[in-house]
Formats: sequence, C-alpha cells, structure tokens
Amino acid sequence: MLTEAPIIMPPDWNLPFELMCDASDYAIGAVLGQRVDKLPHAIYYASRTLNDAQLNYSTTEKELLAVVFALEKFRSYLVGTKITIFTDHAALKYLLNKKEAKPRLIRWMLLLQEFDLEIKDKKGSENVVADHLSRLVNNSNTEENSLPLRESFPDEQLFAMQASDPWYADIINYLVTKKIPEDFTRAQKDKLVKMAKYYVWDDPYLWKHCPDLVIRRCVPETEFHSILTFCHSYAYGGHFGAKKTALKVLESGFFWPTLFKDAYAFCVSCDRCQRTGNLGPRDQMPQNPILIVEIFDVWGIDFMGPFPSSNGYLYILLAVDYVSKWVEAKATRTNDSKVVLSFLKEHVFSRFGTPRAIISDGGTHFCNRSFEALLKKYNVTHRVSTPYHPQTSGQAEVSNRQVKQILEKTVGPTRKDWSSRLDDALWAYRTAYKTPLGCLHIGLSLANHVTFQWNLSIGLIGRLSNLIWIW
Repeated sequence: MLTEAPIIMPPDWNLPFELMCDASDYAIGAVLGQRVDKLPHAIYYASRTLNDAQLNYSTTEKELLAVVFALEKFRSYLVGTKITIFTDHAALKYLLNKKEAKPRLIRWMLLLQEFDLEIKDKKGSENVVADHLSRLVNNSNTEENSLPLRESFPDEQLFAMQASDPWYADIINYLVTKKIPEDFTRAQKDKLVKMAKYYVWDDPYLWKHCPDLVIRRCVPETEFHSILTFCHSYAYGGHFGAKKTALKVLESGFFWPTLFKDAYAFCVSCDRCQRTGNLGPRDQMPQNPILIVEIFDVWGIDFMGPFPSSNGYLYILLAVDYVSKWVEAKATRTNDSKVVLSFLKEHVFSRFGTPRAIISDGGTHFCNRSFEALLKKYNVTHRVSTPYHPQTSGQAEVSNRQVKQILEKTVGPTRKDWSSRLDDALWAYRTAYKTPLGCLHIGLSLANHVTFQWNLSIGLIGRLSNLIWIW
C-alpha cells in the first residue's frame, strides 16, 4: 500500500453514488465516490472558501451549504441516480421533515428534493478526506475562486423545449402549398387566409406589403435583438425612445408583428438609457411658434460647450431650421465670431439659401460688428433671446439637448472621442421621427446648393404626415 498511489476511478453508471461533505469555519469540502466490492473509490474532489457573508452562517447552515455546493458541483453525475450523503452533522437528517425553519434553509431543502438522496451520519474521524478539504484555504485570485458560491441552480429550465420555427412559418407554408394546418380553428383559418394576401414569398425571404406602401422583409425571432441593438444602441441609433426606435427599424426595411412591444422592452432594459434618464415635463422648454414662415426661413443657432478636448475641438456650433427641424452642426476649436461667420456661409447660406431671420442668444460671438455686417449684407433679421426669456431660441435648446443626450450614450469612457461621433449623432437625430412634423428626414443631398421654395407654413405642418422629404 505504501508503494501504490491512489487512483481516481471513472464513474460506473450502474452503481449508486456516495457523497461525503464537511464544512469548517472558513471553507467547505466534498468528495464524490462509489463503492466497488464494498470498497470506496474516489471520483472527484472539490472544495471552496466561504465569502464574507457565508462566514456568518450558523454551523447547520454551513453544513447544509456544503451539501448544496456538492450537488451543484457534481450535478451532471447525480441527476437521476441514487445518492447517499455522509455528513458529521446529524441534524441534517431531520431538516428535510422540519416544517419551520429559516427561509434560506427552506429554499435549500426545496433544491434537495430534486435528487433521490439519503443522508447518513458519519463521524468526522472516519470522514477524513472531506474534513481535510474543508480546512484548505485557497487564496487564488482567479475568477472561479473569487466568485461567491451559487446557492441556487441556474439551469432549472435545462430540459425546456423552444420552438425553432419562425413566427411566419404558417404563412410561408400556405403561400407555397395552399394548405392550412388541420388543427387550426375556423377563425384561425380565416385570419391566415386574410393575412397571406399582404405577404410575398421570394426564397429565402418573406416580404410584406405594409400600409405605407413600403415592402419590408420579415425577420425571425433570432434577429430581433440584433436589429433593435443596431437601431437603438449604436451611435447612429441615438438611444431614442421605443416609438422612434421602432420607426428606425421600419425605416431600415424590417418587420415583425410585435415590433413596437419588443422595442419598448428593449429600451426599458437599455443600461445606458436607464443610467442617463430623461428630463421631465417640468424641465422641458415649451415650444411655441414664433413666426409664420416658410421652410429654411428661420434658423436658430447656438454654441455648446466647452467639452473635454477631442482632437483639439472644444465646442459644437449647432443650427436648426424651425420648420423642418433639420439640424446642422460642426465641431469647433473656439467659440468666436469668425467660426460663426464661416459656419453660416458654408453650412447654411450656400446650402439652403439666405434665411429671413436668425435667432440666437446674447453671446458676444453672435452680437458683434462682423456678424451684424454679414446679416445686413444678406438682409437677414437677427433676433436675440434674453436670459429672462430663453424660449425665444427654444428650438435650438431642444436640439442641443437631444444631440447632447445622444453623445452622452455613445462616447467612450474617456469622453474624448465626441468629435468623431458627432456625424453619427447628427444622422441619428435627422433620421428620427419628428412628432410635430409627422414624418422623418431621409438623407441629405444638397451639394448642388439648391434653394427650396416650398410654400409650407406652420399651419400646414399637421398635414405633412404622409410626406417623406428626400433631400
């Protein structure tokens, strides 16, 4: 015996298993084994160090925790087989039949009922292996040893079956074979026949004719999460609300019946959105119409910043059209009048024509001789808001807040990459559904410097719900 080393044997699935458990003040140990010819043979050794919370457990709780840990550790061996558990704590034999106990003990006893087990008392002097394992302290910093013991089984739905057919399987079968499942009721058959009129099967995709005269591809359940992530969490998604996220999915050309419901659940579970939060109605600025104007006739302009330096940029100069809600923005290194004049000439005047009025705050970068000379040259009226009535440039403030919120949720931890994310944030804001307009913007191609002469007043904005402006 002195010259032969003990060998761990493989399990024999025709024999019952034996489990020896023990707990000390700071660790627990367990040994999985079987008896072959009345001789015990070890199959698996395991031990874990208790965390700070488990160190405060009573002796009975620690002993039962050792049993729960062993059953979880050796679960693949023990499910569906006869188990004999040896412990030096005789009170465990009576806990299974005890009606009144701590909630923690009751939860553990419910977990033990999943197994066919028998608890037997064994002296600590005879259970030397498990006793030795329960006195080992592992100071390793690996993830496995630093994690706390799991006191509940995470795979309770291990044998649950999930349907693999997509939600549109019956529609495809009907379109191809003209056959309806026999177990359908009369109402289900009529519904399937009526719904199939709006679908077209083009192998390998199913397409639907939507009420807005757009043909969209039907996607299975496995693609829901990835599409919602793309249209919500990415930089050009903008982290908008459920309705705008669902409209971005529809704009991308995808469809499924529970789109708006799934978009709401996805936005509610978005970690960045929940951490950032939203402004309540009390803090929101009222949006009252100022002038009866045409499109691109009135622009609001404002600076944002200073922000953390990003490739030398510290500020964002933003301009928004009061009718179409179209936003132009540019990252700048300074917030002086030269930057404002250059921005107006390159991004507003040359693309959209000269407006009738420009609304800004009373900052020195907007109220100076150079700025007034430029506006006088093009016959543009300058309206200035005061600190006592900031609603004068309310649309610019609203756009500032939206762009800032998008950047907050998309920049990196250092917040120094916002200048490279600005174009994505503008794309997310421009393609978002505008509630006052009842429509959304799709793209911008004004490189030819065409001035639009659309006679659309604010009184007609409510009738624009069926228009899509393609620029």
